[in-house]
Amino acid sequence: MHISEGVLSAPVLVTGVVLAAAGVSVGLRKMDYEKIPQVAVLSSAFFVASFIHVPIGPANAHLILNGISGILLGWLCFPSILVALALQAILFQFGGITVLGINTVNMALPGVTCYYLFSRLVKRERGLLSSAAAFTCGFLAVFLSGILVALCLLFTEESFMSVAKLILLAHLPVMIIEGIITLFCVAFLARVKPELLGGIYGKGS
Repeated sequence: MHISEGVLSAPVLVTGVVLAAAGVSVGLRKMDYEKIPQVAVLSSAFFVASFIHVPIGPANAHLILNGISGILLGWLCFPSILVALALQAILFQFGGITVLGINTVNMALPGVTCYYLFSRLVKRERGLLSSAAAFTCGFLAVFLSGILVALCLLFTEESFMSVAKLILLAHLPVMIIEGIITLFCVAFLARVKPELLGGIYGKGS
């Protein structure tokens, strides 16, 4: 879901910076500093997973893990993903500095959305309902990221419509894979450390 530099218009880039700054600010205010290692692990997982990518026009198809990050981190998705994206841009020129804000929003905001939609369900329920919620969380997070990327392209130039459609279609296998990954992660954590489910900074927010 990384958008390359030189593609988006200035208004879209500025909007991304403003929204990312707001999200990171909320995340840092909610941060429990004893949980920083947990945030770092998920940031590292995102950093590594998103390097397995396939270029699609001005963006890339790759694992995001923003569904499971949303369940475990809540608003801390924003600082976690921002750090990973910044390191990728600085060390490997993957993405870019000017698109750092909008890329952060495109990946972190769906994670936060899925936190509010699914965290209580996967934390309190067991069995089929919890599994269905976990899969839907992983699937929906990537789908929402694809929608946001498509909107960024369309607000920049209407001629990007065909590229936006291609990005959404190309990410369909990624949505399914992420749903499965999230399902297994939630099932494992429910057995070994259920207190992690439902948000890193507390019992709901």
